[in-house]
Amino acid sequence: MAASFRPAVQNEAILRRGDFIAPVVQEIRRVIVGQEYLIDRLLIGLLCNGHLLIEGVPGLAKTLAVKTLADTIDADFKRIQFTPDLLPADLNGTMIFDPREQTFRPRKGPVFTDILLADEVNRAPPKVQSALLEAMQEHQVSIGGETHKLSDLFMVLATQNPIEHEGTYRLPEAQIDRFMLKVVIGYPTVEEERTIMDRQTVEAPVQIRRIATPEAIIGGRQAVRHVHMDETLKDYIVRLVFATRQPADFGLPDLKPLIAFGVSPRATIYLSIAARAKAFLEGRDHVLPDDVKSIAIDVMRHRLIPTYQAEAEEITAETIIQRVLDKVPLP
Repeated sequence: MAASFRPAVQNEAILRRGDFIAPVVQEIRRVIVGQEYLIDRLLIGLLCNGHLLIEGVPGLAKTLAVKTLADTIDADFKRIQFTPDLLPADLNGTMIFDPREQTFRPRKGPVFTDILLADEVNRAPPKVQSALLEAMQEHQVSIGGETHKLSDLFMVLATQNPIEHEGTYRLPEAQIDRFMLKVVIGYPTVEEERTIMDRQTVEAPVQIRRIATPEAIIGGRQAVRHVHMDETLKDYIVRLVFATRQPADFGLPDLKPLIAFGVSPRATIYLSIAARAKAFLEGRDHVLPDDVKSIAIDVMRHRLIPTYQAEAEEITAETIIQRVLDKVPLP
C-alpha cells in the first residue's frame, strides 16, 4: 500500500531544509534519556509552528526537555511558573509611567519571546488563560489598548500535572483547542532510569550547543507545507474527523452515546500539517497513511469530549479515537 504513495523522485530541495534536525536531536539526547515520543512531538510542534500541551506526572523531564530543545536553537526562551495568584500583566506586561517623558510606555512581559514554557499551565486563573489565548491564537498581545506583535517563531509549550487537582483550574475548551497536540508521557524503562540516575549524580552537567538558527526553523516550516499528501489521504483525514461527529455513519453506532462533542475543524487542519511534519522528520517528501495514524490521537484526544456515560464506564477519549482508527478504512 505504501508504495502507491511514493513519488518517483524524492524532492531533495525539500528534504535539505531538514538538515538541522538530526544534529538538534543528537544534542537533545546528550541531556534527555529516552522520551523519543516526546522529542518527536516537540519537533513536530516546532516544524508546524503549533502549540503543545504536555501532560505527565512530576519528574518526567517535561520542563528539561522543553528547555533543552530551546537551548539548541539560537532563539529567545522564557519560562513562566503558573500560579493561582498570577495576573495577566505578569504574562503580557503593563504600562509604566516615565517621569522624564511624562508619558506611559509599555513594559513587555515574558510572553515576548520565541519559545514560551508555561509550566503547570492549569494553575493560573481564567483571566490569565484568556490573556494566553490571545497570544496563542493571534500571535499578538494587547497592552494599554495597543496591539503588539509576537515573533514569527513564537510557540507555547505548556505542561500540566494530571494527579494534582487542588489549586488548579480547568482549561477552557477554547484554549485547549488552540493546542495543536496534547502529548501524554509515561515513566522511563528500567534501563533508562539507571542511565538517568548516573547522569544526574555522577556525570558533569552537559553544555548544550546552539545548533539551529531561526532561519533554518522557518525554512523547515515552509518545507513541511510542500510535503506531498495524496488526495485519498486528505479524504481519509476528513473521514476520521467526521467519524467522531457522526459515528453511526461509519459503522460505529455504539460510540454515539459516548461522544458529547466530536473533534473541531482544527483537528482536520492540524492532522494534515502534523502528518506532513511526521513524514518530513522521517526523511520523506510525501505522507503515508501510517503518518496520519501515528499522530491522530495526539491531535484529537483533547478535542473529543466524552459524555458522562463514557466517564462512568471509564471509557477515555483515547479509547474512542482508537476505535475510530480501527474502523475507518485506510485509503
